[in-house]
Amino acid sequence: MLKVIPATDRHHAAPVQWLSSYFLFSFADYYDPQNVQFGPLRVFNDDTIQGESGFPQHPHSEMEIVTLVLEGELCHEDTMGNKATIKKGEVQRMTAGTGLAHSEHNAEEKPAHIYQLWFMPNQRGLAPSYEQKDVDFLDSKNELVPLVSGQKVLEDVVFMNSNTTVYWCNLREDKTVTFKTFPIRNTFIYVKEGSLYINGVDLGPNDQVRSTDEHVLEIRASKDAQFILIDLPASEANY
Repeated sequence: MLKVIPATDRHHAAPVQWLSSYFLFSFADYYDPQNVQFGPLRVFNDDTIQGESGFPQHPHSEMEIVTLVLEGELCHEDTMGNKATIKKGEVQRMTAGTGLAHSEHNAEEKPAHIYQLWFMPNQRGLAPSYEQKDVDFLDSKNELVPLVSGQKVLEDVVFMNSNTTVYWCNLREDKTVTFKTFPIRNTFIYVKEGSLYINGVDLGPNDQVRSTDEHVLEIRASKDAQFILIDLPASEANY
């Protein structure tokens, strides 16, 4: 089963002048009881942060927080003592665990475009931790590149405490990638740009599809496309 959610159904929030955010799930002032999470994926925010601005220090707990920088860069500082700049093509993971606080700031003049994803962890009470890696995912071609995963068999990826894998793909027009899955797994796809044709369904920029009870996804680019694919457990017992 494929559930398509068009770009126009995203919730747009601009709570301050320097931030434009699209919420794919219930978050902050947006609440839809039918759109709270998809498996352990609890938050997916598509954020544009204007230059010389950002989020002041704020707390988190019991969540795996993943940030992908698509344009620009983001300065990070947290109560674990980490100070870093996350640049375009880099991935950051924070295990909030028993609790931490952090700030995110765009120190440059040009806007920063990021995706921030929150996953429910596979266990509570974890010690807070941090990892950042230059995966260089934006330059890949015609393949699903793993960025973050709880599967320790994958190399050169950021680890997180969730039975989940996040992939990125830059797919040329008329090229196809196949993603094999299982009925006990769910798949989430969000298109950054271009057009995709997936198992008989057309997707355009900022459209999303939530797949359940599928065995194979045939993903073809109708136009040069960039998209994120997330492989998720369907059952809470497997988070």
